[in-house]
Amino acid sequence: MEKKKNIILGITGSIAAYKACDLIGALRKSGYDVTCVLTKEAGYFVTPLTLETLSGNKVLSDMFELPENRIPSHTSLADRASLIAVCPASANVIGKLASGICDDLLTCAIFASKAPVLLAPAMNDNMYNHPIVQSNIEILKKNGMKFVSPVKGRLACGREGVGHIADIKDIVDECKKLAK
Repeated sequence: MEKKKNIILGITGSIAAYKACDLIGALRKSGYDVTCVLTKEAGYFVTPLTLETLSGNKVLSDMFELPENRIPSHTSLADRASLIAVCPASANVIGKLASGICDDLLTCAIFASKAPVLLAPAMNDNMYNHPIVQSNIEILKKNGMKFVSPVKGRLACGREGVGHIADIKDIVDECKKLAK
């Protein structure tokens, strides 16, 4: 029997974090095992209880929590990942990754892994179009990270603009292409 592919789903601080719930369901329906890594900021938008219920796995967020198996969390996540998908990917996490900053469980797991990384940005249109954010995206693309670009849609600020998270089906399709 073929072992299930494991997708590490990073969830960052964006109003679009609730979309991760739909993504978990779609990935599980497609046969993937999903382990969620919640940044501190994401915890303001979705709860570990919700994510654990949907994924069937413990939600991880604290890099310094003692692991049950005594293997550091970030390296054990990195080693078992078929894909690391960050959905939503905030401007903050994009900037940290482009700068090589590893100050939380998600960023450390990404840099410790050899698995492909997929980012699905979601943010205000002015933030998304800011030259520094665009430069950071280009840096990450040049270093092999993949993106599902945001679309034009209603933003949290109330206006329409590019920054709305991509359709869940498009994100799942890209996950299927990339998961080893």
